Amino acid sequence: MNKTDVLARLQADKVIALIRADSSASLLDCARALSAGGLNCIELTMTTPNAIECCAQVAQELPQVLLGLGTVLDAETARRGIAAGAKFIVTPCVRPEVIKACKEAGVPVLGGALTPTEIYTSWELGVDVVKIFPAEFFGPAYIKSIKGPFPKIQIMPTGGVTPETVGDFLKAGAFATAAGSALVAAAALKSGDWPAITARAKQFVAAAAAKV
Repeated sequence: MNKTDVLARLQADKVIALIRADSSASLLDCARALSAGGLNCIELTMTTPNAIECCAQVAQELPQVLLGLGTVLDAETARRGIAAGAKFIVTPCVRPEVIKACKEAGVPVLGGALTPTEIYTSWELGVDVVKIFPAEFFGPAYIKSIKGPFPKIQIMPTGGVTPETVGDFLKAGAFATAAGSALVAAAALKSGDWPAITARAKQFVAAAAAKV
C-alpha cells in the first residue's frame, strides 16, 4: 500500500480511532473491538508503554487494520514505527524532522497544528494532512474558517470529535477526523469492556456515514 492508497483509505473511512492507554496489555484486544465495530483506521500513541512493540503486534495479527503511530516527536521514533508496521505517522505539533523522515520513507504524515501560521508552515514543510489539535475549543466552525483561505490543505480535527459532532466536522470540510477518549473510554479500556467499545465504534461509523 503506497502513500496515495493510505490517504485514500483514511479519507474514505472518515474516523481514525486513537488509542491512548496507561498500559499496553490490552491494546490488541481494543484494536480488535474497534475493528469489530467497523473502525479499521487506528492510531496507537507513543504515550502508551511499549507502543512500538504493540504496533508490530497489531500490524501482524490484524492485517485488516490500517495502523498509525501517534504522538511522534522525533525522526528516530517515526522510523522505528514505520519499521514496526505503521502505515502513517501522527504528530501533535509542528515537527520538521518527523515530516522529513516520513517524506523520505514515503509514508503519510499527519502533522499537528492549530493557528493559521502553524497550519500553513506544516503544509509548506510537506505534511500530507494537518491535524488540528486541540479541535474541541473551536469546533467545526473553525475548520470551515480555515478552509476559506486554505482550500487545498487537508484538515483532520482531533479532540471534541463525538458521534454528535463528527458529521459537522466533515460537513465543514474535514478530510477525516480522529477520536480518542470519546471513542475509547478510559474505564472501558481499563476494565476490558470490549463490547462497549465495539458499540461505540458502530455509533461513530453510523454518524460519519450520515454526514450528507
